[in-house]
Amino acid sequence: MRLHADDLERFAATPPSTSECEACVALVRPGWEAFPTSVDEAVLEKLGALWLPGDDEPTLAEHHPAGTRYWSAEAPIAPAFHPTNRCEVWSCRLCQRAFLRYTEYGGYYEERRIRALDPARLDFTGLPGHPPG
Repeated sequence: MRLHADDLERFAATPPSTSECEACVALVRPGWEAFPTSVDEAVLEKLGALWLPGDDEPTLAEHHPAGTRYWSAEAPIAPAFHPTNRCEVWSCRLCQRAFLRYTEYGGYYEERRIRALDPARLDFTGLPGHPPG
């Protein structure tokens, strides 16, 4: 299912049922991290994607108004920009905490990455009908 900015906002605003969920605690990181091999992926449920094959190719431009970088914990979650524009949204089946998942495709590798969906980091710059930040 294709998700939109309003969906992202809604999932981000939904608090987890517990602050210390044993099933997903290893995934709760403020910035992008490689998906830990110690976590059973079955604990997550896919809610949808911000981009689907067949959509117009999203930009590779990044958005860092405060001088952050891709890996920064403070980097914005900006759905009009890379990598958020290619993310899927997942939630923990036990506590409903939301996460962004993105697959980085390098020359000889593929790395799945994950980041907690933090409502304080949402930035709607570049999306029609949405105020920035």
